[in-house]
Amino acid sequence: MLYCFSQAQYGCDELVDLLASVTENDAVVLWQDGVLLAVKYPQYFVCCKGQCFVLETDILARNLTALLPKESQLRLISLMDLVSITEQYFPQVAL
Repeated sequence: MLYCFSQAQYGCDELVDLLASVTENDAVVLWQDGVLLAVKYPQYFVCCKGQCFVLETDILARNLTALLPKESQLRLISLMDLVSITEQYFPQVAL
C-alpha cells in the first residue's frame, strides 16, 4: 500500500497511529505540504517499517533542505521516482 501525505495538519496521536499501520511491504510519500511533517516530526518516521520518501521539488519549494535531519529514514525523490513508486505500490491512500 502507498500512503501519500499531502497535508501538515495531523495530530501527534493520529500520525503515530497512521505510521504504525505501515508494514514493510508499504511505502510512505510526503508531498505538497506533507513535506513539513519531515521537519515537524522526524522522530515518527524512524520507527516506520515501510520505505519513506519525500518529494524533492516540494522540499526545495519550501526551502526546507537545511532543516531535514541528517540521519533520516526519509529519502528524497524526483517526480519520475514518484511515478515509479505509484506504479509499484497498490492500493494508494491519500491522506
